Amino acid sequence: MTDPLFLFDSNSDDTPLNCDEVHTGWKITLPQGMRRHALQAMRLKTGDTLQLSDGQGLRIYAAIDDANAGLVEVLSVGKEPKPVTRLALIQALAKTGHDEQAIDMATQLGVDTVIPWQAHRSIAKWKQGRTDRKWHNVLAGALEQSRRAWLPELGELADDDDVIAICRRASVHGDLVIVLHQDATATWTQIRESMDRLGDASLEDGKARTVYVIVGPEGGIAEDEVGSFVDAGAVSCVLGHNILRASLAGPAAISLLSEMLGRFA
Repeated sequence: MTDPLFLFDSNSDDTPLNCDEVHTGWKITLPQGMRRHALQAMRLKTGDTLQLSDGQGLRIYAAIDDANAGLVEVLSVGKEPKPVTRLALIQALAKTGHDEQAIDMATQLGVDTVIPWQAHRSIAKWKQGRTDRKWHNVLAGALEQSRRAWLPELGELADDDDVIAICRRASVHGDLVIVLHQDATATWTQIRESMDRLGDASLEDGKARTVYVIVGPEGGIAEDEVGSFVDAGAVSCVLGHNILRASLAGPAAISLLSEMLGRFA
C-alpha cells in the first residue's frame, strides 16, 4: 500500500520544519492535527512510514520513530518540478455541492489550478471567507487522498468578464481554452490536435502553457456566455454523446487531458 501523505502549511506557526533545511535523519514532531489524523484516525504506529508535503512540490518520506510523542524520522527528501503544461479548471458554482465534487475529483486526476466562476445560471453564491476556505479544504483533502506533492492553486472568484479576459490572454500567450458545451460541433479529436500543436510550441520556445477547461453549472452555460468566450479565443467542444453533470464534466476532461500529457504513464 502507498504510504499515506499529509499536507502541512509552510506559512503556519504550527509547521513542524523549515522546508528549505530538512534533510535525511531529521526528527520531526508532527503538529497536533496531523498527529490525530495519522495516529488516531489512521492508526499508524511506531515503525510505519508516511509522506509529508508542503503542497509546493516537497515530498518527504519518513518513518514514525515514537508514536506516543508524534515523532517521525526523515528517510528521504525530494522536490518535484511543476509541470510544463498546466491544467486549469474554471468551474461554475453549482448547488448541492456539485462544484466541490468537481474540484475534488479534478484534483485527484491532476488539475493544477482551480478558478471558481459565478456563471449566469449559477444558483449557488460565493461567500468570501467561507466558501473559499471550504474549497481550499476540499483541494487539500483530495491532494492527500491522491498523494500529490503540488496543491492546486485556488484562484479568485471570476465573473464572465474575468473569463473573457482569460480567453484573450490565452490567445496571446499560446494557451488553450476549452468550453464544454453540449451543442458544440468541435469534437475531442480536434482538441487532441490542438494539444499536439500546443506541445510542439512549448518545445520550440520553452514557455510553459496552460490548458483551461470551462464547465457550466447545472443548467449549462448560457448561449451568450459561450459566444463571448469563443469570440475571445476559446474553443467550444462537446465531450461525447452523454450529457454529464456539472460535478463530472470537468474531471472527465481533466482526465483525458492528463492522459494526453502522459501523466498516467
